[in-house]
Amino acid sequence: MENKWTRKTIAECASDEPYSTQIGPFGKALTPEEYTSSGVPLLRGVNVNRGRFYDDGFVFISEETADRLSKFESHPGDILLVHKGTLGQIGMMPSDRKYHRYIMGNSMLRVRCDPAKLIPEYLYYWLCSHEGQHYLFSRVSQVGVPQIQRPLTTLREASLPVPPLDEQKAIAHILGTLDDKIELNQQTNQTLEAIARALFKSWFIDFDPVRAKMDGRQPAGMDAETAALFPAEFEDGGAIGKIPAGWRSGVLKDISENPKRTIRPEQIPVGTPYVGLEHMPKRSIALSDWGVSDNVESNKFQFENGDILFGKLRPYFHKVGVAIQNGVCSTDILVIIPKCSEWFSLALAYVSSDGFVEYTNMSSDGTRMPRTNWQVMGQYPITIPSLEVAKAFNTEVSVIVQTIRSNIFQLKTLASIRDTLLPKLLSGEICVKDAEKVVEAVV
Repeated sequence: MENKWTRKTIAECASDEPYSTQIGPFGKALTPEEYTSSGVPLLRGVNVNRGRFYDDGFVFISEETADRLSKFESHPGDILLVHKGTLGQIGMMPSDRKYHRYIMGNSMLRVRCDPAKLIPEYLYYWLCSHEGQHYLFSRVSQVGVPQIQRPLTTLREASLPVPPLDEQKAIAHILGTLDDKIELNQQTNQTLEAIARALFKSWFIDFDPVRAKMDGRQPAGMDAETAALFPAEFEDGGAIGKIPAGWRSGVLKDISENPKRTIRPEQIPVGTPYVGLEHMPKRSIALSDWGVSDNVESNKFQFENGDILFGKLRPYFHKVGVAIQNGVCSTDILVIIPKCSEWFSLALAYVSSDGFVEYTNMSSDGTRMPRTNWQVMGQYPITIPSLEVAKAFNTEVSVIVQTIRSNIFQLKTLASIRDTLLPKLLSGEICVKDAEKVVEAVV
């Protein structure tokens, strides 16, 4: 099929309007001094590194500056690429976006397609494909900051197979269906994590159930059996202030520990999952990314399914997650396990809390690469509830963790299917109808 599809350059498929292919402002056209705390968001690589578009994490410029830079504005349907720095990131500006206008940053490229020739979704997937990525990376200069040589010209000269529009739409629909399901699962996981964090804050930071019982109220959203586990008064907790009666002041090592599980490279079985700092999430409940340990050359730590992993180098203290399988990790990651199963969720909640990250930041030491260690981490002050309350909390959160774990493995399956179908659809190796059957079986 591929030899029946005409190859065209992006320049040939771009819109006829001015600046349809455009590089972001460079030099003194836009300087950091013009950034503001609010206004018009500036697009950077962070906005296209988690899928088709990530509508957050902006710096801003004023409306007046945006007016001056109007030729760099990005509209719905624009394809966005990073040409300098963290290369290979591709995104598409959505129609359901948070802000009414966006301006490209100086590391960005943009393509606005002629919809009569090329739909943006198809171009997006071609740029994400092995062929598209190889084209871009084969034109990268490695001197200084990695960047695409002659970025705008390189983009315009890119040649891709261009099937008829109905075929483009069908291919984009199949791949988009998989991406939509992946995004839905990710959003579900984010919601579940938010629920777990809110529950921890309510029970162990704000002590809402205790305060409700003091006021003669039934704790909100809690059954009578669970509510009965909480006291109806506070007592002095020493340095950490008032705590629920019958609970005690303690430190993190009272409920958790750091197992010593060092393993040499030659002892690691082929294909063992490997987690480095680059794979660690930002205070997430479960790890969703990992590599393979086949080429590691130094000692690693072993971890098991359900262990808590913590990046112990500053500024990686916000990188926390639960392992969802057995594996090995960098020695820059510390493994934490609960002293008994009832303490698991509480230990996770404390280790991934803002307070704990702030504590490790303040207590870390070292000049070149500041870090923390278990001796310091274990002394983090916490409020320790009764074992019955800890067990009730663990029952609630463990269900959330297991659901997130299942969603992550489904995400992996969907991503694998997408990545397998992508080159085959774009090359014509597999027809649309056969690909649709594959997708229908998993979505």
